[in-house]
Amino acid sequence: MAPTILVVGATGNTGKSVIHTLPALLESKNTKYRILGLTRSLDSPISKKLAKISNVEMQEKDWTTIDADWLKEQEVVRVFIAPHNLPHQFVDESAFYIALLQAGVQYVVKISTALKFIGPVSPVFYGRSHWAIETLLSQPDFKNLQWTSLRPSIFTASYLPSSVEWIKSYRKTGNQDTLKLILNADAPVALINPDDIGNTAAHLLALDDPTPHNQAKYALSGPEDVTGKRLVEAVEQIAGVKVQDVKYKDIGFLDELVASGGYPKKVLTSIIAGCELAWNGQFSLSECPTSKEILELAPPKSTIMDCLHSMLEEE
Repeated sequence: MAPTILVVGATGNTGKSVIHTLPALLESKNTKYRILGLTRSLDSPISKKLAKISNVEMQEKDWTTIDADWLKEQEVVRVFIAPHNLPHQFVDESAFYIALLQAGVQYVVKISTALKFIGPVSPVFYGRSHWAIETLLSQPDFKNLQWTSLRPSIFTASYLPSSVEWIKSYRKTGNQDTLKLILNADAPVALINPDDIGNTAAHLLALDDPTPHNQAKYALSGPEDVTGKRLVEAVEQIAGVKVQDVKYKDIGFLDELVASGGYPKKVLTSIIAGCELAWNGQFSLSECPTSKEILELAPPKSTIMDCLHSMLEEE
C-alpha cells in the first residue's frame, strides 16, 4: 500500500474539489500517493463518480470513529478535513487530531471558518470551537503534527441556493415567487465557491514540503464583492426577466437547520449573529482579503455568475 492522503468528507462541499484536483497535481510532480476518500455511503452518485478517478479509493466510514490504529493500517501520512460545525464539534475534532498525532501523520489541512467569526468571545458558537481547535493545535504537544488552517469567507453554497431555486422555478412555471436572499441589499460580501477552497487545500496537500505553511491560518475570500442587489441583477440576467419581489436578510433557512435535527434552537441566535456581521459589511474584500500566500499558491477565481451557472447545471 502506498503512503495515503486521507480526505475526510470527500463528497462534501469542499472535499469533492480536493478529490478532483489532487490526482493531477500529484501526477505532475510524479509523486506517488494513494488518495482515500471517506463517505457516508458508497452507493451515493457522488461517491460512485469519485471512485472512478484514477488513484482514488472511496471507503464508507464515520470520521469521528477514526483512531490511531486505523490510520496506521491505512498508511495515512497527510489529511484533509472539513469538520462539522455542530455543538459537539470540539469533542469530535480534537479527538481526531490526537489520533493523527499518535499515528505519526505528517500534515493536515483543516477547514476552519471566517476570520470575523473566530475568537474566544465570538458570538458565533462554532467560531469559538474553531478558535479552541486552532489553539489546541498550536500547543507544543502537537509539534510533530504539521497543520494549516483555511479560514474561508461565507460559502456560495450557503447563500446562493434560493436564487438557483428561484431561477429553476421560473423556468418551469413562468411564475415568480418572492426571491428570498440572506444577503443585505447593499452590504458587500466576498462569497467564496467551496470548489475554490478545495482547490487551495489540494495544492497544499500536494506540496513536496508543507513546512513553510505549518501552523499558518489563511483567509480565503471570493474574487469579487457581491451585494443583495448585485445578486438580483445576476438572477435577472440568467432568467431573462425583471424580478418583481425581493426579500433581503431572509433567515428562513434557520427553520431547516432545526428540522434537520442537528442544530438545537438555542444556537439560532448565535447563527443570526453571524448573519448580522455579513449584513454590516464585515465580509467584504477590504475587510477580509485573501491571504497573500493563497493568492500566490491557488487563488479563488469563481465569480457569482460562474457559481450560479454551475449550480444550475448540477441537476
